Amino acid sequence: MNKDLTQGKAESVLWQFCLPLFGSIIFQQLYNIADSLVAGKFIGENALAAVGNSYEITLIFIAFAFGCNIGCSVIVSQLFGAKDYCRLKTAVTTACMFSAALCGLLMLIGIFGCSPLLSLIHTPEEVFADSKLYLDIYVWGLPFVFFYNIATGIFSALGDSRTPFYFLAVSSTANIAVDILFVKAFRMGVAGVAWATFLCQGVSCILAVLTVWNRMKKIETSQKAVLFDSDILKKIAVIAIPSILQQSFISIGNILIQSVINGFGPSVMAGYSAAIKLNNMVITSFTTIGNGISNFSAQNLGAHKYVRIREGFRAGLKMVWCLCIPFCAIYIFFGKYLLLLFMEQDASAALLTGRQFLWILSPFYFVVSAKLVADGILRGISAMRKFMIGTFTDLILRVVLAFVLSGLTNSALGIWCAWPVGWTIAMVLSVCFYRQEAGRLNT
Repeated sequence: MNKDLTQGKAESVLWQFCLPLFGSIIFQQLYNIADSLVAGKFIGENALAAVGNSYEITLIFIAFAFGCNIGCSVIVSQLFGAKDYCRLKTAVTTACMFSAALCGLLMLIGIFGCSPLLSLIHTPEEVFADSKLYLDIYVWGLPFVFFYNIATGIFSALGDSRTPFYFLAVSSTANIAVDILFVKAFRMGVAGVAWATFLCQGVSCILAVLTVWNRMKKIETSQKAVLFDSDILKKIAVIAIPSILQQSFISIGNILIQSVINGFGPSVMAGYSAAIKLNNMVITSFTTIGNGISNFSAQNLGAHKYVRIREGFRAGLKMVWCLCIPFCAIYIFFGKYLLLLFMEQDASAALLTGRQFLWILSPFYFVVSAKLVADGILRGISAMRKFMIGTFTDLILRVVLAFVLSGLTNSALGIWCAWPVGWTIAMVLSVCFYRQEAGRLNT
């Protein structure tokens, strides 16, 4: 159901719109968590390390899909807010064509480039074969990843956050069941984990695309929409390319950090693999709420309702800080039990690694969530240069400090300390940039 985000009390509208997005991302994260959980419990520590090692490379592919999602979503949101439905339909088909070409290129890179990437990050010999097997299967499912992201971006742009939630709830639950079936019953090992994700993502993608197709047909226009428009593509690219660069450079940064972690052996790799899944659930939740705020800001920008954008920032802060409290408390006091879902009780070194990671990072969720809310507004109003400065500041600091501090301490503990520093400095920049842009819009 399409929803106009330019009407009603800003705080209430955002809560109603963003909560299903939050639920959706929780289910989305279950895909990756289920893979690691099943690999660690039913195959072994090396399998858990292999899935976690491969995950950092899959994030590069996801970065491109996410960029297409955001580029399409922001432009469609602005057109929806401006009630320009003919160009809205053209934006959808243009985004699909652009995404299809980009996906094909990435598949070629993935087919021939995964082995060199695994070697580049110093993947240990004992997990190399399983890491490559997982990636080989994952690459063939990239069209599902891309077009599902485009579909969910369109739903969000139209103010509909519930439909993606329903798709993900069903497909993620099914993924857990299929993971266990393929690994435990069919004894397919890491390949079973990869094929389960492939199948479930495929089904959810097909259903989502069909739903978007029907939704577009129901939107009436005064004239037939053209399939492709180069001007609209440029506008999509202005949002999509910085978003792709943001996510891909973050992924490259994570790969560099993973290469440092790999030097400490499979136990530290396994502990980090489990802990980073829990951490990514939180960060991705905040990012998704930031995406929802982008849609809210874009619709109101299109409708020239600038005061509501500032109201959206305040409402967004309240929302993410309400989520920070339980996440922080759970990870500090009960992180051990969550980590044990991925590993056996006797994996003491891996468990200690995961607990240290969560203890250090979780108190700073209040900091990074504020940054992501500010980033959401900057992206929604197309202030992409400032958005990129905040993002790269965080990334560069975290990567450089991970290398420096791990060398100084001669342990992985130094790596974990890099996160809070990067988050804090980047948050200050992003919030200052938001205040500048908000002042500009209201003058």
